[in-house]
Order: sequence, then C-alpha cells, then structure tokens
Amino acid sequence: MPDQKAWENYEQVAQHLLNKFANEFGLSVVEGKQSVVGQRSGIEHEIDAKGVLKDGEGFLIVECRRYTNSRQNQEKVGALAYRIIDTGAKGAIMVSPLGLQEGAEKIANAENIHSVILDENSTFSDYVLFANFLKKAFVSSSDHGTALDSCILYRSETEP
Repeated sequence: MPDQKAWENYEQVAQHLLNKFANEFGLSVVEGKQSVVGQRSGIEHEIDAKGVLKDGEGFLIVECRRYTNSRQNQEKVGALAYRIIDTGAKGAIMVSPLGLQEGAEKIANAENIHSVILDENSTFSDYVLFANFLKKAFVSSSDHGTALDSCILYRSETEP
C-alpha cells in the first residue's frame, strides 16, 4: 500500500489486531470505520472502528491517533468522551503510539476509555501492541531471523 497514508494504514492495522484479539478485550467482533448517529445531538460521528461487546449489550468506540511526537491530550480524550455519551457507547479504546498525557488519563479513567499503545510502524504481521489495562502485550514478528512468530505476554499482578 505505497500510496496509502500512514494514518490510514495505522487505523486498518489497529482494527485488524483488535479484531484478532477481540476475545481478550471482551468483544465479539471489531468492525471497521463507520458512522454512528448521536442520540442527543443527531449528528453523525465517524468512528475509526466499532467493538461490539461479547454480551451484545452495546459497543465501544475505537479511536486511532497515530501521533508520533506527543501523547494524547485531555482535549482529544474529552472529545472522545463526548462521542461516548452522544452515541450511547459503553466506552472506548484509544489506540496511539505514545499513550495519554496525565490529564487525558484522568478523563479516560472517569469515562471508561482504555488506552492501547500500538507501535507506529506496526503491520498486519509485525506488531507490538500494549494493553496495560489488561496487563498484556501482543507481539508478532515475521522476521525469519527470529524464533518469534506471535505471542501474548502477561504481566503478573505481583510485579510493579
């Protein structure tokens, strides 16, 4: 995909990986980019992906931000929090290479927004994805010089 923009590829890889590991995230499926109409405002919100909860009782908005020089700030996370309220979503997953700033993290904790860190250069076969709220990392490498194919790393509750 040489003519595809890096952020578009990042969104597609994020949606693919979240769908691949949907069960780990409590989801049945992660659908691609779509519009969701706000219940309060009546406006259409374009979302990068939609995670359908396993129990079928709602969805999570997936927001992908391939910002490589700064963490997500509280204004961006606050805007996502409004989309959650307006669409009736149960929460969100924000995917970015660097995570959240301190103020953004406070909003995320208050509004059921989970930060997932995905390396900016990840592909469908080579990726590093951290879901700290799950205490898991998902890693894969297609490099023929390594023994690593695909794995999920778990962090022990007793580790700092």
